[in-house]
Amino acid sequence: MTGITAEKHEAFLEPKNGRPILKFSGSALVRGEPDASSFPSGGLRATFEARGYTAWDPTSCAFIKGNCLCIPTAFCSFGGEALDMKTPLLRSMEVIDRQAMRVLKLFGNSTASQVITTVGVEQEYFLIDEKYYQTRPDLINCSRTLIGAKPPKGQELEDHYFGMIKPRVTSFMADLDEELWKLGIYAKTEHNEVAPSQHELAPVFSISNVAADQNQLVMEMMTRIAMKHGMRCLLHEKPFAGVNGSGKHNNWGMATNDGINLLEPGDTPQDNAQFLLFLAAIIQAVDLHQDLMRFSVANAANDHRLGANEAPPAILSIFVGDELDGIINSIINNTTSACNGKTQMSIGVTCLPHILKDTTDRNRTSPFAFTGNKFEFRMPGSSQSVAMPNIILNTIVADSLRQFADELENSPDMMAGVRNLTQKVFTEHRRIIFNGNNYAGEWVTEAARRGLQNLKATPDVLPCLTEADNIALFERSGVFSASELHSRAEVCTENYCKVISIEALTLIDMVKRDIIPAVLACQRDLSATAAGKASLKLSLNVELEACMLTQIASLSAQLLYMLQDLEQHMAVEKEFASLQDHAVYQHEVVFADMVKLREVIDQIEPLCGKKCWPYPSYAAMLLAN
Repeated sequence: MTGITAEKHEAFLEPKNGRPILKFSGSALVRGEPDASSFPSGGLRATFEARGYTAWDPTSCAFIKGNCLCIPTAFCSFGGEALDMKTPLLRSMEVIDRQAMRVLKLFGNSTASQVITTVGVEQEYFLIDEKYYQTRPDLINCSRTLIGAKPPKGQELEDHYFGMIKPRVTSFMADLDEELWKLGIYAKTEHNEVAPSQHELAPVFSISNVAADQNQLVMEMMTRIAMKHGMRCLLHEKPFAGVNGSGKHNNWGMATNDGINLLEPGDTPQDNAQFLLFLAAIIQAVDLHQDLMRFSVANAANDHRLGANEAPPAILSIFVGDELDGIINSIINNTTSACNGKTQMSIGVTCLPHILKDTTDRNRTSPFAFTGNKFEFRMPGSSQSVAMPNIILNTIVADSLRQFADELENSPDMMAGVRNLTQKVFTEHRRIIFNGNNYAGEWVTEAARRGLQNLKATPDVLPCLTEADNIALFERSGVFSASELHSRAEVCTENYCKVISIEALTLIDMVKRDIIPAVLACQRDLSATAAGKASLKLSLNVELEACMLTQIASLSAQLLYMLQDLEQHMAVEKEFASLQDHAVYQHEVVFADMVKLREVIDQIEPLCGKKCWPYPSYAAMLLAN
């Protein structure tokens, strides 16, 4: 529940006749008993209750990393509660398999015996030089810069995405590919991203739990290999203000074990009743459970990115494209819809091939977009595990399929029942479909008119997990028990409070140790220069120094006042009624103080000049590679 990979190393070593021998025991792999007392559990057990159990997940392949045989493993408490992400993910995969198979049997499918959910994870990240990383306490402690004036050039020219990949980065990517391929992770696509020094990797799709395991390894290997190349890999959602942050696009699909993609519309989607029913289940699920979808991507880091004109807003909506939108409207209105299929597009140059134009465009601003035969969930942050988004997706879609199967199994005319059901669902949940620009301010107003939720910050969404309806949903599906949900809500809330606290204390330390001495040194230099020029009667230059001194002095006074406010608010020793109240305080008071303090510091930085300023600039860090 930390969101990162946990490891426990064991040697296959046993004593015999007073001497150690190497002995491989398969039973040691199947079950282990690690100390479970030092992990966040959200109150699932007391601190003195240390016993936990690990169990091999045989659906995720073992692999060799360095000189270790690595076993993908589930982790549970002495009482059997899941302490990991893997166990509930496996549960969610089983429940969606069970409910989807019920629906498929109604359509007469006798060849499939299992429905699997597939995931392809696009991983975004930044690379910066190691020497800059080591001089920034904020990057070391918080994985993001807490201060930094805007550089003269960021991503304004939009020249980075298709720009040349720099040789140093190309070398890193080549080594990363090789190491990932050794682990059975087939990195397929790598390229620059929009912001300077930002990049992306996309692997081949895999089964959900395997994809989640592999993405944890991708992040680990990125970090390790970057250091070998004298760089640091930043996986934080917003390491630099003013340029795009990093996401983790979760491409989610459903398929049978005999090779049928259940989200493939076919040439005539308007006549594909099975596809339309599964589409209806997903639309209903996302609309009914907007809060859970938002919870699955909620953390302090991702709050910086969502809605910042580089990622979807915190409002859930679904993009289906013009073609499917027309079909949905025709079903709602009982009218005929024509599907023209792909058309051939000529570029106008004879030596270039003709391109088959898709029936609909892609929408990069949508939080949950249909992209031809899968859905792309664009809200997850770059540093988080993809397990929770997929647990939520699997569970809510499975619940919709359960309702559909219950209704259709009792229908005297199955196909008529399907038609009536899809029409009813599309009509009732039409509000969640939006094909326009999710970045536009008008969408916020329109979404409110439709009754969609806008849970902007993590503290807004954390309480939803333990609401009665959501507890009933997860208990009904068997994915989480009530105690497991309460524990996760507590862990997430506590984590949010701690992250904000660490960032605030780091910022205070940077200001006291480095910023204030730098500002005072700059003022001394300017005063000495002005005094020297005054003795030579260089009045024009004296006025320049005096003007700069006035600006710095004014900003320095604001700096001290705001630093004092932040320290006072951090030192509040009040007992909060709940962790939730503490999280709200951290967001509305402490984080707000940090934003105000940063604004002043970022105004001072250009005035102090390179000589006095203690930290590398944004321009140096972003454009050095």
